Amino acid sequence: MNRNDFIKSTALSIGALATLPIMSSQEKLANQSTNTASPLQKQTPKIVKHKEGLLLNVLGDQQNIKLTAKDTNGQYTLIVQYNDPGIGIPAHVHDNEDEVFQVLEGEVAMSIGEKTSTLTAGDLIFCPRGIPHSWKVIGDQKAKAILSIFPAGLEQMFMALAELPPGPPNMELVSKICAQHGVHFV
Repeated sequence: MNRNDFIKSTALSIGALATLPIMSSQEKLANQSTNTASPLQKQTPKIVKHKEGLLLNVLGDQQNIKLTAKDTNGQYTLIVQYNDPGIGIPAHVHDNEDEVFQVLEGEVAMSIGEKTSTLTAGDLIFCPRGIPHSWKVIGDQKAKAILSIFPAGLEQMFMALAELPPGPPNMELVSKICAQHGVHFV
């Protein structure tokens, strides 16, 4: 194609584009959602203050669930954990969720696969589904961490576990509840 033909065809294309309606981002999203099999639901902004959330004791793990599947359209769950030294969760595998665990205060020994690392304030670890992982608060001070779970829904398992009677856990029952949610101890 010579230069003049190129310019003519380009000008015609630009002219054709100029006649197309211009849509805002919101209009594009609305248009997309009407053309997909699973439309996005409109989400409502939410502010969760420092001491607000769903407080749970999950086998000794002190959790404050800040955002749930309902809040995030099923995208993720956000939990703040604040635990004493010695508290931890044994090695387990998720069938359905990936997790991001970020330490805000204290020290946490995190094991993933065959590797164990000590995480301190500001450190984080990505735990993909299907890979065994565990954690334990170490040192002499409490540890605070943010746990993000993708996709959301595992908070249902945590709520069921928090309803178990106090005292040493019945690990057979714990394992059964966890298995119902695709989590298995290794």
